[in-house]
Amino acid sequence: MAVILSIPDEIIETIKVPRKGVEKELLKELSFFLYERGLASLGVSRKLSGLSKWQFVEGLKERGISRHYDEKEVEEDIAYARPGQ
Repeated sequence: MAVILSIPDEIIETIKVPRKGVEKELLKELSFFLYERGLASLGVSRKLSGLSKWQFVEGLKERGISRHYDEKEVEEDIAYARPGQ
């Protein structure tokens, strides 16, 4: 099921982004908001944003949003840092 949001033109016109890029920018900002509130995982939020994992993580940093770092991610990072083990 897809959800379609309707945003009136008078609001779109006030957003300080070129009209051509408004949809992409709104999806990106929505993805950061959902992640920050704990409503979506990093993977889901990143996919919605259309950014790579590292671009999304950098976007979190730029916005002062703490990463939700769970034990599984710590283990994956440790395993990655220790190749061959």
